[in-house]
Amino acid sequence: MQSGEKNAQPWLGKMQEKWGLETTRQVLLVLAVFSLSGSSVVWLRKGLFYLLGYDDATPMWLKTITYILFIFPTYQSLLLLYGFLLGQFSFFWEKEKKMFRWIAAKFKK
Repeated sequence: MQSGEKNAQPWLGKMQEKWGLETTRQVLLVLAVFSLSGSSVVWLRKGLFYLLGYDDATPMWLKTITYILFIFPTYQSLLLLYGFLLGQFSFFWEKEKKMFRWIAAKFKK
């Protein structure tokens, strides 16, 4: 925390420390990015499934594959987009690079 900045919520301070952020404001912006990305991807998933003609009768395995192939990458892109718009791009870019290295390591085994 910046000197003199008193954190009203202890959990915000814990997140700030865990994520290596400088201010509570950054924590709130990061949480807003996660919220906006999650809400957007739910909205986009509904539209995609509608366009593909998916309904309750569509097999779950098909919905899952579609989700992994289209929605998961879209969520990652939205994190970067909203992160950029809210000034937190570098935070999310570092998280993305870490995740991709982890995925790549799993495929190398």
